[in-house]
Amino acid sequence: MVEAFVGTWKLTDSKNFDEYMKAIGVGFALRQVANMTKPTTICCVEGDNIIIKTQSTFKSTEMTFQLGQEFDETTADDRKVKSIITLDGDKLHHVQKWDDKETTLIREIQDGKMILTVSMGDVVSTRTYEKAC
Repeated sequence: MVEAFVGTWKLTDSKNFDEYMKAIGVGFALRQVANMTKPTTICCVEGDNIIIKTQSTFKSTEMTFQLGQEFDETTADDRKVKSIITLDGDKLHHVQKWDDKETTLIREIQDGKMILTVSMGDVVSTRTYEKAC
C-alpha cells in the first residue's frame, strides 16, 4: 500500500499550521518563514527502505526508514526526535518523540491527493498535497 504514496507531491493547501508549529515550540521568525513556503514532498521505495524528501526554498529534509522500526530524525525546525512510522490500513502513521513530548503525522491518499494531518495535543493541522505532473 506504500506504493500509493510514491511520487512527487506539491503543497496546495494548509490549515492551522501556524497553531501546530506554536504547539511544538517553533519560534515566531521560523513560523513566519515556514508559513510562506510551499514544500514539495517526494516519496520513493528502495528495497525495504522508504524515503521521504521534503524540499522547499527555505529548507530540505530527507528521512530513510523501514516500517515499524524506530529511527533518528532531524525535523525541518531542527528538533532531534525518535520517530517510528507504521502502515495503519491505508495510512502512514508517523510518531515523533522528543523531550517527553509527542506529535503525530498521518499521511493518507484521498481523491488522488495526499492529506497530511499533524497533531500535537488538541491542536490539529491539515495540509493537502497534489501530485506534480
